[in-house]
Amino acid sequence: MSAAQKHEAVDALIVGAGAAGSFYARLLAQAGKSVVVLDAGPGWEMADLISSQIWSRRLRWGGEPVASTGTHPFGYGFNAGWGLGGAALHHYGTWPRFDESDFKVKSLYGRAVDWPLDYAELRPFYDRIQEDVGLSGDAEAEIWRPEGDPYPMPPLARFGQADVLERGFKALGMHTAPMPMAINSTWYKGRAPCIYDGWCDAGCPIGALYNPLVRDIPEAKRAGADFRSQSDVIRVLAHKGRATGVVYADASGHLHEQRADLVILAASAVHNPAILLNSASADWPLGLGNSNGLVGQGFMTHSLGGIYGLFDEETDPYLGVSGAQLSCRDGYEKDSREKGFGSYQWLIAPAMKPNDLAGIATSRADLFGQDLSHFMERASKHMANMLAMGEDLPRPENRIMLSDDRDRHNRRRVRIIHSFDGDALAVRDHARREGLAVMEAAGARDYWAGPLATAHMMGGTPLGDDPQRSVVDRYGRSHDVPNLVLAGTGLYPTAGAVNPTFTLYALSLRNGEHLLAHWSDYVAG
Repeated sequence: MSAAQKHEAVDALIVGAGAAGSFYARLLAQAGKSVVVLDAGPGWEMADLISSQIWSRRLRWGGEPVASTGTHPFGYGFNAGWGLGGAALHHYGTWPRFDESDFKVKSLYGRAVDWPLDYAELRPFYDRIQEDVGLSGDAEAEIWRPEGDPYPMPPLARFGQADVLERGFKALGMHTAPMPMAINSTWYKGRAPCIYDGWCDAGCPIGALYNPLVRDIPEAKRAGADFRSQSDVIRVLAHKGRATGVVYADASGHLHEQRADLVILAASAVHNPAILLNSASADWPLGLGNSNGLVGQGFMTHSLGGIYGLFDEETDPYLGVSGAQLSCRDGYEKDSREKGFGSYQWLIAPAMKPNDLAGIATSRADLFGQDLSHFMERASKHMANMLAMGEDLPRPENRIMLSDDRDRHNRRRVRIIHSFDGDALAVRDHARREGLAVMEAAGARDYWAGPLATAHMMGGTPLGDDPQRSVVDRYGRSHDVPNLVLAGTGLYPTAGAVNPTFTLYALSLRNGEHLLAHWSDYVAG
């Protein structure tokens, strides 16, 4: 192997240009720090975003194969991102807050673990992020929403399928509210409002849906941050208990060495553990920052189950946004059922396309040929759908680990092991029955449930005050390596049952400001 090309040292080196990495880059660069950001994927720009299902697939993972195993394998290829912007580039902009109970599962219920912070500590950061980014919603209508500032924009427009499904929830005495979305319902800070074409996962070329290309990456670049795409990090370098930089490969396979005073891993809940484990050495035989052996353990996702119905009236299912038009969290109390522990929420009336992976055609995988054609002709105008998203508690057997297979850099490939436990499956079954009852009450002529799926990736490098029970401290700083910081949803000790991106940004703002306020301690400690 040829010697790595060495680059001039910088203040901060960030691995991963997704939501967390791009946000940290903007925060640090605007504070005057020299910043390099490495990302394994392409260097996307806004002009690359095209409202098409085929084009949107470019934004999914396109790197080294990741093995996904277990009884309920995690859908990595669909959930992961690829290139500048990461998974946030194709995320749906569904931004509810975590419930207060999500931070205190151990204290309140005797299950899993608590976060080292509570909702009250994170609330001001939620409020600041929603004003900075711009959220659309109706805080008063969300009767389950914890305390917080009202949204800066009114709710997004709603279309036919939201109306028919709301009818079913009301008939059963349940409450709905507009889903809070990081999508403009009006002009906001120079960004245009949504046009409701339902192609949110293609990256939103008009910038109505907030993603890293809209603001964080361009502002970080203007402040001097150096983003290097197609730069695949092989390992983190360490000396005398401190991180000194990384070795990475460019698109041609040539190796580079980038030194830094501080290293931030923001490469996702899957690849942060993998990088640490692949950085094993004589000083760190279990992997860098893994003296307690916990790196990769407690990986979590969300269960996802679709409920579908056909109506006599037209529902315009192709209009709206990919996330949801309405939400319902009436069943969020974790121990309110005879069977199953954990929360769930309803994402009501997401826009559907005939060729969507989560859409019309695949909702009836049993149909083919002429039967499928007839079904799609009717469904494209008369269908409605909603998704039950359920909680997945952290368990050590669900984990990120390294396989025995190696890539061209002799780096061990990543393996994900995941299975839902009995609690998660019982909650999913309860939600399934409830969803079918909603469809019946709404007046659907035909209705059915889709298969169990997975959404989002969390855990594996959790926050905590106890170095024997967590990987990083309450601000994302490695317990073992003082100038190594982790960022992203991998920090979550528990996952709740709501989309994780809003919490990711709030936590990144909190942790990033703490880092800047204590910079000398981080880099010298």
